[in-house]
Amino acid sequence: MAILSIQSAVAYGHVGNSVAVFPLQRLGFEVWPVDTVQFSNHTGYGAWRGRAWDAAAVAEVIAGIGERGQLAHCEAVLSGYLGEVALGEAVLDAVAQAKRANPAALWCCDPVIGDDHSGVFVRPGIAAFFRDRALAAADIVTPNRFELALLAEREVATVADALAAAAALRARGPRLVLATSLPGEADEIAMLAASEDGAFLVATKRLPILANGAGDLTAALFLGYLLRTGEAAAALAATAASVYAVIEATWRAGDSELQIVAAQDAMIAPPRQFQVRQVG
Repeated sequence: MAILSIQSAVAYGHVGNSVAVFPLQRLGFEVWPVDTVQFSNHTGYGAWRGRAWDAAAVAEVIAGIGERGQLAHCEAVLSGYLGEVALGEAVLDAVAQAKRANPAALWCCDPVIGDDHSGVFVRPGIAAFFRDRALAAADIVTPNRFELALLAEREVATVADALAAAAALRARGPRLVLATSLPGEADEIAMLAASEDGAFLVATKRLPILANGAGDLTAALFLGYLLRTGEAAAALAATAASVYAVIEATWRAGDSELQIVAAQDAMIAPPRQFQVRQVG
């Protein structure tokens, strides 16, 4: 079985498919990356070169995979940053094709809209697409705190707020919500996984680094671990440990690009584990 990953890609650095594919491969998955953009580097540098692919080009690549008869082997679709609303429609169509070929296939939608540091950084219409179209079709959504509050249209300042916001999203379609970058204790950052089986929280130390691509890495690893374990709590624990190992290695290296290659062994077999507790 394979994962179809529809995301941005960069030549230098690790965001989008450039951070999602390798960790999933290290977990043992076959990954089919379909790139929505090909840039020299992520846009956080302020300057970049390359181009975005239009929706028709993305749809054509996915159609070619279908023509090989391979969508029946697609275990999940993973999607991230969308450069334009039309790309969202291409993702919806890809998900529909995958589910027709394999009704058990999942769609893990990372609704990339913005964050607490930058605010909204996508084009007009993208947030509305996620709220009005994607939520209804997704099986799993992985918003950060900022995106969770925006999509649920309510304040998210506490764990109780996050639980209520996750429930609001689940009422609109997805059966599992992974909320990231939540406030924890004074020096902690937390993640919440909420489904009909319960809600689970894990907190890790907040390291003094802002790493682009951490959300993309988190969504990919959570999907991978969920497919492996079948349990949200187990996937949450493994994801927290793996992401922390990579961010810690990046911080210690004094780099701003996630060290997924240098820290690959720690990423797959993290030396430190974190307690998951049920909160709902």
